[in-house]
Amino acid sequence: MTANEDQEMELEALQSIYEGDDCFKELSPVSFQYRIGDLEDAKAFLLDISWPETYPETAPKISLDAFFNNRICPEVKKTIITKLEEQVEANLGTAMMYTLFEWAKENQQQLMETHQPVNNALTLTSSSENAINPNFSSSKKKEKKEQLTKSQKRKLTGKTDNKGELPRGWNWVDVIKHVSCF
Repeated sequence: MTANEDQEMELEALQSIYEGDDCFKELSPVSFQYRIGDLEDAKAFLLDISWPETYPETAPKISLDAFFNNRICPEVKKTIITKLEEQVEANLGTAMMYTLFEWAKENQQQLMETHQPVNNALTLTSSSENAINPNFSSSKKKEKKEQLTKSQKRKLTGKTDNKGELPRGWNWVDVIKHVSCF
């Protein structure tokens, strides 16, 4: 079998195995994402795996660069990738996507044991802003426009024509001007 035929067979297998699974996402015929853990789980991470042209004879590209993984420190990411690459080496030459995903699910606790959530860049910015300028107050907020309720919006749209303009004579000043012309 050629590498392309192996890829097509593995793609079919993955689609049938993970059909309806919210954790699996096919980005393209050669690129996949799989979320290990629940969305609310602080130790969850998103595997991003891409196949080169000669996969499965060559190793797939494994990445943890997705936005979902921003809270994971770089050392833990390196550890996860290193351990996954060990699994890739053991399975080189065979279809290994399912094996990698299942291995990562089974070993999630071990992979994330040293995980300490990274602070958000947004949090760091606001605290550094206060350190730079002690007079800076986060209580200063822009005034919001008054929001209309649904019924107010319906009444307003009922008064306007198809161009969004109010019809002539909608207020008494226009009515008086209109009557005084005759």
